[in-house]
Amino acid sequence: MKNYLAKKLFSISKWPLLFLAIIWTVFLYGYSTNDNQAIYGVLPRTLEGIKGIFLSVFIHGGLDHIASNSLPILILGMMLFFWYKKIAKPAFIWIWIVSGIWLWIGGRNNEYHPIYHIGASTLIYGLATFLFFSGVFRKHLRLMVVSALVVFLYGSIMWGIFPLKEEISWEGHLFGAIAGLLTAFNYRKEGPQPRKFDWEDEKEDEDFPTSGNEREDNAITINYVYKKDKDQ
Repeated sequence: MKNYLAKKLFSISKWPLLFLAIIWTVFLYGYSTNDNQAIYGVLPRTLEGIKGIFLSVFIHGGLDHIASNSLPILILGMMLFFWYKKIAKPAFIWIWIVSGIWLWIGGRNNEYHPIYHIGASTLIYGLATFLFFSGVFRKHLRLMVVSALVVFLYGSIMWGIFPLKEEISWEGHLFGAIAGLLTAFNYRKEGPQPRKFDWEDEKEDEDFPTSGNEREDNAITINYVYKKDKDQ
């Protein structure tokens, strides 16, 4: 039993942990070399900024930034690989790339003061909305419990999709959330589905005749034989 739990835990956590290992390695390298890693972020509507579609999720502006993103990535990533194992990888990639493209198209920029969008928070918002709407779209009881848990744990982060703080890429949060919603809708018929019982497919009274002369092949016929009493 312990071996099974250990294998299961490793199975659902290995990819989120690998992602965290990469972003921490990138961060520590930049910190030790004093490298300006922001240039690898999304710089909207520029050729230079296209690379940020793929690289921006690995770049963070400071220790507080990467630390605040690490635990949500781990928890939401493990939930994704536990409940949606078969579609977890493609869903993660779709959220990553689609949100990055939209951020490149619609993010803020300034020709006099370039604005680079960095951080894994686009993925956090995407994973949160994917997990929430996947349960809703499927009408799956257990997955709707997961949806409620996501709201309980991370519902407050949705304030981040509004332009409340200029220094925060609220566009990345918004596009990540929309990408998660659309990915959940796209994969709603794949992965775990609610159980369907046999009685739900039964047709009421369709196999039985409606009158004495009408009969179908599957109808049940009952013949009554009356016997006169000897005393009559």
